[in-house]
Amino acid sequence: MERRAGIVFVLTVVLLVGVSAPALARTEIQWWHAMTAVLGERVNEIAAKFNASQNEYEVKAIYKGSYPDTLNAAIAAYRAKQPPHIVQVFEVGTQTMLSSGAVYPVFQLMRDNGIAVDWNDLIGPVKSYYSTAGNLYSMAFNSSTPILFYNKDLFKKAGLADTPPATWDEVEAIAKKLTGAGAKCGFSAAWPSWTLVENMYALHDQPFADHANGFDGLATRLQINGAFGVAMMELLQRGAKEGWFTYNGRLNKAEANMGGGECGIFLSSSAYIGNLTRASDGKFTWGTGPLPRMSGYPQGNSIIGGATLWVMKGAKPEEYKGVAQFFKYLASTENQAWWAGVTGYLPLTNAAVKAMESSGHFQKNPSQRTAVTQMLGGKTTPNSQGIRLGNFASVRDAIEEQMENIFSGKKAAKQGLDDAVAKSGEILKEFAALYK
Repeated sequence: MERRAGIVFVLTVVLLVGVSAPALARTEIQWWHAMTAVLGERVNEIAAKFNASQNEYEVKAIYKGSYPDTLNAAIAAYRAKQPPHIVQVFEVGTQTMLSSGAVYPVFQLMRDNGIAVDWNDLIGPVKSYYSTAGNLYSMAFNSSTPILFYNKDLFKKAGLADTPPATWDEVEAIAKKLTGAGAKCGFSAAWPSWTLVENMYALHDQPFADHANGFDGLATRLQINGAFGVAMMELLQRGAKEGWFTYNGRLNKAEANMGGGECGIFLSSSAYIGNLTRASDGKFTWGTGPLPRMSGYPQGNSIIGGATLWVMKGAKPEEYKGVAQFFKYLASTENQAWWAGVTGYLPLTNAAVKAMESSGHFQKNPSQRTAVTQMLGGKTTPNSQGIRLGNFASVRDAIEEQMENIFSGKKAAKQGLDDAVAKSGEILKEFAALYK
């Protein structure tokens, strides 16, 4: 009996070791992100699928708050010598990351780990925005561009055709009819500086900041207080006064109004499609269209938003190997197409675009075609390739503070924009002084 008991004990130990060894052997990879709601669920799903696909690495997706909160947390962690392996940083933080000295460039990471990636397959606007000297510094992940959303039920109630407005004159005319028919909100926009200033400048091929919007050197001055900027702000100020434009706050706060069925016309990220689909389910129908244009200005392109994945310095070689394997997993055409399809973000590679076309995805989900068509159909120029500013989040705050003063009637459009240029200039010069 004692001999049998000993055999059972040994077999039990062997079995336990056999079960637990792979789990113990897994190398943990920390991924800090800023995704909530549907998008947060998709991020967790990506990590879970990767973890289930192999036994060497365990990616832990950790929500760290808003985009600014996540960026600040990563910088603080790096200074404390406890950085995550991967951090999701919105496009506003690109110049800050490039200048930080805390980054392991993604092109170098993949090369060091012997993983070949066809970077040339990335769609042009994404590759150019996140590259320096032709090399990609962060992993393309969730790129979006703003588009127009419209509430078809409110359009029908107001006797309007089921067609999105294509110009700002049409936005004004239709928004007036919507509010006249009882809509609480004729027109509104989320991410106000991004949708109503930054992208409007790019779409109309107007310079936003000096040094080619920061691509040819650190920008030190905004150029948003010229004729175009004044015309845009005067239009919106008039809309706020007349009641057809409703300002609903910074960041994406206004999405609650659109999701609640209150707004007839709305500008936000193409990535809002997932959350709007859930919010509107069984309540109202909606459609999408390209950003409205103002007559008399040249054709540019909308610019990308969203975020990329940056690799932080300070980890071990075996951990970086896991990061590289995770990025290889993310870069596959299958995963690129899946991610774009379930979120509304842009498919980031030409191969993914083709895969979604051939699968019939865009035919079944025409709202998701809008952003791709708009982005690929625009004209990319030095004014529309994107915007790289140091401390961009603070610059955006300075712009939106003055937008609020303009919309409320506290300041004339020109005065508000002049003040935004002055304040942001101080911020940009402080950043430039740190990284001479």
